[in-house]
Amino acid sequence: MTTRHRSVCVIGAGPRGLSVLERLCANVRSQPEGSTVHIHVVDPYPPGAGKVWRTDQSRHLLMNTVAGQISVFTDASVDLRGPLEPGPSLHQWALALLAGEYGDGHPAATLAEARRLGPDTYPTRAFYGHYLRWAYRRVTDGAPAAVTVTFHPHLAVALDDDPHHPTPTATHGAASTPAPIQGAASTPAPGAASGLASASGAGSDSASARGVVSGSGAGPGPGVGAGVGVLQRVTLAGGGVLAGLDAVILCQGHLPVRGETAGGDATARAARRGAPRHIAPANPADVDLDVLAPGRPVLLRGLGLNFFDYLAQLTAGRGGTFSRAGNRLVYHPCGREPRIHAASRRGVPYQARGENEKGPHGRHTPLLLTAERVTGLRRTHESSGLDFKEQLWPLISREVEAVYYRTLLSSRGYALRARRFQDDYLAAPDRPQHTDAVIAAYGIGEKDRWDWELIARPYRDREFTGPHDFTGWLLDHLREDVAEARCGNVSGPRKAALDVLRDLRNEIRLAVDHGGLHGDSHRTDLDHWYTPLNAYLSIGPPARRVEEMIALIEAGVLHVVGPAVQVDATPTGYTVSSPLVPGSAVTVDALVEARLPEITLTRTADPLLRHLLETGQCTTYRIPTRPTGSHDTDALAVTPRPFHLIDALGRPHPRRFAFGVPTESVHWVTAAGIRPGVNSVTLTDSDAIARAALHTTTPTTATVPDPDPETGATVPGQSTAAVPGQSTGAAGPGTPGGPAPTPRQGLTPAH
Repeated sequence: MTTRHRSVCVIGAGPRGLSVLERLCANVRSQPEGSTVHIHVVDPYPPGAGKVWRTDQSRHLLMNTVAGQISVFTDASVDLRGPLEPGPSLHQWALALLAGEYGDGHPAATLAEARRLGPDTYPTRAFYGHYLRWAYRRVTDGAPAAVTVTFHPHLAVALDDDPHHPTPTATHGAASTPAPIQGAASTPAPGAASGLASASGAGSDSASARGVVSGSGAGPGPGVGAGVGVLQRVTLAGGGVLAGLDAVILCQGHLPVRGETAGGDATARAARRGAPRHIAPANPADVDLDVLAPGRPVLLRGLGLNFFDYLAQLTAGRGGTFSRAGNRLVYHPCGREPRIHAASRRGVPYQARGENEKGPHGRHTPLLLTAERVTGLRRTHESSGLDFKEQLWPLISREVEAVYYRTLLSSRGYALRARRFQDDYLAAPDRPQHTDAVIAAYGIGEKDRWDWELIARPYRDREFTGPHDFTGWLLDHLREDVAEARCGNVSGPRKAALDVLRDLRNEIRLAVDHGGLHGDSHRTDLDHWYTPLNAYLSIGPPARRVEEMIALIEAGVLHVVGPAVQVDATPTGYTVSSPLVPGSAVTVDALVEARLPEITLTRTADPLLRHLLETGQCTTYRIPTRPTGSHDTDALAVTPRPFHLIDALGRPHPRRFAFGVPTESVHWVTAAGIRPGVNSVTLTDSDAIARAALHTTTPTTATVPDPDPETGATVPGQSTAAVPGQSTGAAGPGTPGGPAPTPRQGLTPAH
């Protein structure tokens, strides 16, 4: 009997790492017996939850997704090449928890929340963390007998080729020696059925793309490109080493940025030099807010999701309470709150999410921006790249508008006319005079017209007389937003339309991932314009959070300064003002950057990625611009699926994979969670990575057809690309005289 031992290391044990672990175990179970797999999971935080979803964080911090629309398990909708092994969504898990299906010993706060939780309730992050930790235990306890899972509660600080461990060969009658674990404490989790035989086909999940990679300025470190058969070694904080690894998968989330660049503007730099207190971008759950004294003025810069987290921590988190008085929410201060000022460029918070009427799996069916249309657009523009404003935005905007007007007519009792309107509106030529004629023909008046400028800038050109005038306008705006949200994301015209942006994310990914846009459009249209607009309009907080904001303003605890805010450092604090609100200047003791750290490879504080970058073992992702040149995204460069890590010479590493937030710009909106019933792209990606990692062998030169953009299956007759993992040995970017790698055209499946 031929026995083959493999060892795989998963770095990062949050939801993505958990998904990859589940897919590794599932794919091992589906293979013939005869081999063993040792999976090492590395994370300094508890496995499953990781750092972001850890269970000891404040219960005042909420998820931004309803309980019925979040999961970590595969389901029948997922287009897998590996086996389907379903599991409960978060809401289903809560119901089973109450039914006693998962035993006793669960924390009282978790059980209490489970009793309150409905499918359309926004859970606490800690509750989701308990679900993720349970899911990790389920996966490891139910792992095949051929699988051993070992958790290492450490930070990974380096990844290198391991020339001291040559490629293992199959043995007869006994498993080969497991990967050495030198000097690292670990927790093994034995498995329980079936096994794996080596299979060929690594790289068959890959697609091709336009993006190229840039030299990091450092040549490849020792061992880079030394041979595709070289196994891997991961160094852990404290000096422990995992050696002789067949594959390493990076599943990291949001990472810290080096302190000297955490805040990039003059006020942040001044704060680092002097006395004023400055809290750099971070997850609010990780910040010590005790430094913000009761009654002292503080500025929250940013009005997105992190703003609402800080607001909750500084008010209800300190003992304040809310009560209902008729239709109003009223805040009762505890006396420990700071005096909170808030501001941003837009001057208004993210729009409230419409109450969910779509159930767990409901999704707007694309009308114009279909996967088939995107496929055609990318093929037509494969050499030059798409232009977002020219090729994609007209389709997105028309689709949003069509849903708005259709829902508006339906809400007035004209369901049949609404369907006819949609057909006529979508068929009209894309010119204002034609679309306006259709709108007028259906009796839609001027005050009900959709106005993108007003949606994006709700105060438009209004001139405010002072802070009182602005605050009055803002309260009216927020109350209207809450009322719209209560109408729902199907029945309410505005929120139904804005939810289209959320539901079209899969099609937009298909269009823009892996260099789908030319570099200038990616930077200007996607990164600087559409992505912030999409976040503001479609991934805002629950309506309850906006209600709380209204109550806090009315209670005098919160003051919003205004749009286009200007912040200037002084020797003792900061002066904050809005040029659009006369008399708005206020002085604060502390500045809190109410946003997450930027996603940056060159300025990351993560020691593992810094090591890879400094030794030339990874590089940034660059997208060609028109007519020449490139846009350096500062993202971690990877190949198309299954996402092999690329080195400074543009060579994919056959045994390294990277997945998730650090690859933002190679992929779009990487922080989105796993949703059941909608063919989650995260699950299909996890499956592809797991299969490739289990099938790593010494690659041979080969070509494969590009995959079908819908299914991932290969399509005969299309262009071919080298199997990821082949090391050419040629000079590349960052090498004097080295040519840039040839851009590879095609699509990455996105669901």
